[in-house]
Amino acid sequence: MNQYAAKVSVLFLVTIFLSFACTTDSTEASDAADMVLFNGKIITVDESNREVQAIAIKGDKIVALGTDAEIKSRIGPVTKTIDLNGQLAIPGFNEGHGHFMGIGASKMMLDLTKPKNWDEIVQMVADAAKEAKPGEWIIGRGWHQDKWDKAPDPAVEGLPVLDGLSKVSADNPVILTHASGHGSFVNAKALELAGIDSKTADPPGGEILRDKDGRPTGFLRETAQRIVSSANKGPSTDAERLDIARKQAELASREVLSKGITTFHDAGSGFETIDLFKKLVDEGKLPLRLWVMIRASNEELAEKLKNYRVIGYGNNHLTVRAIKLSIDGALGSRGAWLLEPYTDAPRSRGLNLIPVESAEKTAGLAIQNDYQLCIHAIGDRANKEVLDIFEETFKANPDKKVLRWRVEHAQHLNPADIPRFGKLGVVASMQGVHCTSDASWVPDRLGDKRSEEGAYVWQKLMKSGALVTNGTDAPVEDVSPIASFYSTVSRKLKDGSVFYPEQRMSRVEALRSYTINVAKSGFEEELKGSLEVGKLADITILSKDIMAVKEDEIPTAEVLYTIVGGKIAYQKG
Repeated sequence: MNQYAAKVSVLFLVTIFLSFACTTDSTEASDAADMVLFNGKIITVDESNREVQAIAIKGDKIVALGTDAEIKSRIGPVTKTIDLNGQLAIPGFNEGHGHFMGIGASKMMLDLTKPKNWDEIVQMVADAAKEAKPGEWIIGRGWHQDKWDKAPDPAVEGLPVLDGLSKVSADNPVILTHASGHGSFVNAKALELAGIDSKTADPPGGEILRDKDGRPTGFLRETAQRIVSSANKGPSTDAERLDIARKQAELASREVLSKGITTFHDAGSGFETIDLFKKLVDEGKLPLRLWVMIRASNEELAEKLKNYRVIGYGNNHLTVRAIKLSIDGALGSRGAWLLEPYTDAPRSRGLNLIPVESAEKTAGLAIQNDYQLCIHAIGDRANKEVLDIFEETFKANPDKKVLRWRVEHAQHLNPADIPRFGKLGVVASMQGVHCTSDASWVPDRLGDKRSEEGAYVWQKLMKSGALVTNGTDAPVEDVSPIASFYSTVSRKLKDGSVFYPEQRMSRVEALRSYTINVAKSGFEEELKGSLEVGKLADITILSKDIMAVKEDEIPTAEVLYTIVGGKIAYQKG
């Protein structure tokens, strides 16, 4: 560019900026927007995936999109303007599967994602025990044995035994939950309070891991965790419990908004928690949008479902229209239900957490009461059983159309079941970050053949016609959509290798999986998921263009603004 051209270019940009910065009395009050974003790269994620420079918002809705010159007329005397400085704005991220209150709870306990090995975790507990009162529970979450830099010694199935932990916490019961949430490690005091010893039988859907002499090692798999957790009585009054729940919701809201998320699909809350969500909406203390799956017994569901279904409560801040079940566990804790034994544990095919007959009854309740059914299924056997339940329910109710029932995770599939997702119209509610987080040890669990054929097969599922969504399963993983987006487009591991690269999504596919696809999975595509006139003004502004920067730069992008319903809910300081 020559010197004259450069001066002209600068003059043009200054003129555009001044024209936006200066309001005019000529703009009719009725036409004036409450907020205008301009001078940006705004990806709408509409059907044509068009890009615009500016967007105008009135109330909580989008009223216009176009060039800077076109949107200039929407600026009135009190319009708030945000100069994007060429930065990227996209529809607000929709977290497709996470645990909202779990995120808040994780901020109130030991963070076990950072220790590099078991010895460091024991030291963390030792430090906590010095500060704790005798009898006070020490709680933590986030460890994963396959991510440690050295194996524990002694060990059973690669997991530590409780002696060292018990020694540093003799007066305090300890429960340390696996990153997946599908297993926990406890100390001797916790086992004592729970009444677990060598003679205690494994509960249905769970396992008390034992050493060669039959002594509990301290690791509790799946439903066995409940024996110890029930021994932790927690706060003694309803008021104390409510205060803690409110704090968890506050911490979760703050964390989720800071990551650019405007809608959060909560993967399983009880009726009492849903009551709290309603109170928070009524009080104006739920600054993002929640789409909630109910987790409860069939007896509770039969009694309460009709009274809890709600769509767009509190100006579209709360929707409750789904039921959540877990039919198996997680692969990392060897709780995923497989058709064939684990490659690295031939004695086991994982765990079925609830009887198939019980899940069938839940399916009946869901379809009778117009709820979506969302079933956690990770192993190939679990996915097959869930698809069978869905198919039989659909056949028995031919008058029910476009149900959008969901398999939560759909991580490891038998090739024969992949086409069934598209054929049945079942949503594959997946988490991109799980792929790269797990990939280094997935072949250990499944072997190379099963891993290649059915592990995180996004492209195969999309080609079947299935809707594939994205998320993080937080607090299992960090709730960052940017991290999960990067995993989805790269499938790159820390060592630089790529996990079956043919299953990667394009950046456009990945963005849709985190916006409009999640909206569709909850019947909300007319309200959100893309930036279009008449839709909610839910927008995320990023420091880098994740659609264009070099792939390895994507994780360095930061959230600058999170806008919910035309209001700034988060701004980077």
